[in-house]
Amino acid sequence: MENLKNEEFIHHLSYDSVIFGFNGKLLKILVLEYHNTGLFALPGGFVKRNQSLNEAAKEGLTKRTGLKNVFLEQFYTFGEMERYDGNAMKHILEGNRLDTGKNRWMLDRFITVAYYALINYDKVTPVPDELSDSINWYAVDELPPLMMDHKEIVEKALEVLRKNLDRKIVGMNLLPSKFTMKHLQQVYEAILGEDLRRTTFQRKMLSLNVLDRHEKLYQGKAHKAPYLYSFKQ
Repeated sequence: MENLKNEEFIHHLSYDSVIFGFNGKLLKILVLEYHNTGLFALPGGFVKRNQSLNEAAKEGLTKRTGLKNVFLEQFYTFGEMERYDGNAMKHILEGNRLDTGKNRWMLDRFITVAYYALINYDKVTPVPDELSDSINWYAVDELPPLMMDHKEIVEKALEVLRKNLDRKIVGMNLLPSKFTMKHLQQVYEAILGEDLRRTTFQRKMLSLNVLDRHEKLYQGKAHKAPYLYSFKQ
């Protein structure tokens, strides 16, 4: 923890990331559990004085997932007085046997800038940060109790994602490079939380002109083989 030095970071500013992954059926989120505290939180961090906010968020995402060049977007800033909880941070520092006096800057009020990321679940080996015991995937409707306002951050991320789904789908990393229309529909249904009619969905996606069609995926009966698609670059 030598790297969390008072003079190295911008005070009162942090970032938190809602990292979405799709396992083929469910939309999931990466959640950290802090050492010896029982506290759960979104992956996040602080911004160094010699780096931009976006650089800090991208660096944090890569450290937690091992991935680079994934979809990451800033979506909201949280600065309500109610989000301040110095006792929670003190509990985390003490749980990691860190000097609260030397790290007093971490106990102060922080305004956090929230990001959401869309990544391919199968390509990730989650890595906890220095203060955490573990980092695990949780289904969006089965999250553990999150500290401070992190539940609100997740809810806002879902709201923004759902509103912009058609425009953001091309940049998503939730699927492999080639996928069937059924797989794409499953992603939509997982994000929207509702079932969609197959023919209506397929007609809509083809009308958006964002897909390239490829060869068929032969797994069983030839006449039932679905086409593979990819997003246009």
